[in-house]
Amino acid sequence: MVFWVFGYGSLVWNPGFEFDEKVIGFVKDYRRVFDLACIDHRGTPEHPARTCTLEQEEGAVCWGAAYCVRGGPEKEKAAMAYLERRECEYDQKTLVDFFKEGEPEQPLLTGVIVFTSTPDRISNKYYLGPAPLEDMARQIATAFGPCGNNRDYLFLLEKAMFDIGNYSIKSNLSVRGNATFGEFLIYYNVRTGHEDDYVIELANEVRKVLGVIGGVPKEKKLSAPSDVPLKSFSPLKLTPLPEAIAMDS
Repeated sequence: MVFWVFGYGSLVWNPGFEFDEKVIGFVKDYRRVFDLACIDHRGTPEHPARTCTLEQEEGAVCWGAAYCVRGGPEKEKAAMAYLERRECEYDQKTLVDFFKEGEPEQPLLTGVIVFTSTPDRISNKYYLGPAPLEDMARQIATAFGPCGNNRDYLFLLEKAMFDIGNYSIKSNLSVRGNATFGEFLIYYNVRTGHEDDYVIELANEVRKVLGVIGGVPKEKKLSAPSDVPLKSFSPLKLTPLPEAIAMDS
């Protein structure tokens, strides 16, 4: 038995389990939304964090990473047990087609597992639902839990999506023998289409909130992730927590 799982949140940059193969690509007709509560990793029951789940939307594309686990029942059982503990706020396992860049019509893989959540507050206690961008940004800017700050989760996701674009540029242009041009695009933060506009918009709104809380003028909106560390803001009540725990949601 072999299984594949698609990561679109922290699994992209921090899988945390033993896998045999990783492929960058996307799923169709789903988009990320920050509508799911996290009360044990990046938040608490009193002050839940907002983490991403997938929402069905025709024509949408969600980039991420597919991981393959093979090597026998024990290894596969251990990996799935880890994922189920980590993704405990997600109440569904959905099977999706997974596509690789450059091959948008024919799926590379079928039957790929993805952890999703029922978008219903009654049947799913972890579903927060949508909220105004400013309210979501303030919640993300201030929530924290055993695995760290909620805002770090968002910023790391933003960076991971940008890194996927950089990886794609390097891979494609090195094959074509034009790596120098690829480095030019990366250096000037040219967008590649792999980024998630919703994630970028939300991250920039969180930066505005951090500027207000820290007493620092609001930053201008960025078109790509910033590598400026959070120490540039006055911490006050927002002291970052250590990122020592591998498990995350």
